[in-house]
Amino acid sequence: MKQKTFSTLPIKEQALLIGFQEAGNMIGERNVSFEELSALAETAGLETVLKTEIKLRDINPATYIGAGKVKELAELGAEFPDLHLYIFDTELSNAQHKNLEDALQAKIMDRTGLILEIFAQRARTKEGKLQVECAQLSYLLPRLTGLWSHLSRQYAGAGTKGPGETQLELDKRKARARLQRLREELADIRSNRELQRKARQKSRETAVALVGYTNAGKSTLMNALTKADVLVEDKLFATLDPTSRLYKAKNNEQLVFIDTVGFIRHLPHGLVEAFKATLEEAEKADVIVHVADASAPDTIEQIKAVEKVLSEIGADKNPRILALNKKDALSFARYHELKAMYPEAVFISAKEKDNFEALLDLILEKRKAPRPWAKLRFPPDRGDLVAKLFARCTVRDLEYKEDAITLEAEIPKDLRAEFFPYREKSQGEES
Repeated sequence: MKQKTFSTLPIKEQALLIGFQEAGNMIGERNVSFEELSALAETAGLETVLKTEIKLRDINPATYIGAGKVKELAELGAEFPDLHLYIFDTELSNAQHKNLEDALQAKIMDRTGLILEIFAQRARTKEGKLQVECAQLSYLLPRLTGLWSHLSRQYAGAGTKGPGETQLELDKRKARARLQRLREELADIRSNRELQRKARQKSRETAVALVGYTNAGKSTLMNALTKADVLVEDKLFATLDPTSRLYKAKNNEQLVFIDTVGFIRHLPHGLVEAFKATLEEAEKADVIVHVADASAPDTIEQIKAVEKVLSEIGADKNPRILALNKKDALSFARYHELKAMYPEAVFISAKEKDNFEALLDLILEKRKAPRPWAKLRFPPDRGDLVAKLFARCTVRDLEYKEDAITLEAEIPKDLRAEFFPYREKSQGEES
């Protein structure tokens, strides 16, 4: 059956955006979280007709913003007859969501709901759609109303109505049944990915996960390094589906670059859970390259947001490289400011393909486990063995002599029995 996610928004629906002037959202006079919400709305295909910021002293448990502010929003919205959507730059509780809908007589969406909407629009592969639908159902299940009748049409046969059940209870049963099936399918995907990782380890390929804030340039870097065809757009969450590409570094080192989903402030926990199959690529990677947008006004906050998610998924202990991207857009002062803050970072430009060699050298240095080098000596007519080594592992110091071919190589476990007889014995070692 073709996998489908469900969009909740018509094209170019008009929206009113509500931001909050809180410490975690501000950088100087700029509300970067609210700016980000505007970009999210644009990415979702919405027409923002009005923006307003609210400075809250206390959070109202019933409506988040209080009765007075609700009345002000209703008056603002009344100026636009086609406006039926209010988007809040926060995560609303179920009760707050319902109370605001009742008070404003309009559709209410919070930051989490908007992010999920974008994911639903942009997922392309079956895996991506499975993960998005799982996150959607986890988010929507507590917010179900009896009007959510599309589940009955889309997921018929998931349950039968018993005596005395309400339509809401039936909807919830169907949603839970569907959610369980999605989780089982995602568990199978995780198992398949584990098999793929073991195959990479066997062949001695180094897995390099590209992680970073959305729109930091991960996909551009992936394309520049490996000539992949990953979608690149100047939008948030331009690509969701993980892409793997092989790259042969110097000395024939085999690197598998894996482009992962971008992160964002307040990334919904349900989304992290649903995308575990994808995010495990970062957790299990030999090296993580954290790509950060050095030209962004909130570079430091973006870096912290990514580090938080890496910690959540257990990937904070992996060897990691901070690649500060878009160095071509940096002023002299900004470059030296960031250099002082992150002395071990490598500055690159994915767009200009600048300083890639330094990045690749760092990746080779950071590999999880050092691999033993073996000195080998072959008869002069065994060029076939040399070719096999070049195809499968890293080789150095190759030398052709009259009586032998000598070299050093990192030999995968599955080839050691074949090549051990050609190993040069060190002085004093038994034959």
